[in-house]
Amino acid sequence: MARFRKKPVVIEAERWFPGLSITGVHVNRDEVSAYIITREGNMEVSPGDWIITGVKGERYPCKDDIFRLTYEPVDGEWTDASNVGPKAFTGEIGIG
Repeated sequence: MARFRKKPVVIEAERWFPGLSITGVHVNRDEVSAYIITREGNMEVSPGDWIITGVKGERYPCKDDIFRLTYEPVDGEWTDASNVGPKAFTGEIGIG
């Protein structure tokens, strides 16, 4: 079987929290949860999830723990502001 590695690509992402308006995120009536409409169907968005904009402009949610294992800050290190509240982020997929 052939082996492959992800190409390094810079993405844009921001964390969603109730009360924060992010393009493509539709807030449910409870105002605590939300969803994004994707080609695969509706995907649930929970407080603290990262909303990633993919290379073709598609948007999808990612849990914080998975995001931090997959991406790293382009401009330095994680900050305290990355841990709480709304925060814009640009990250790069690690190769490995």
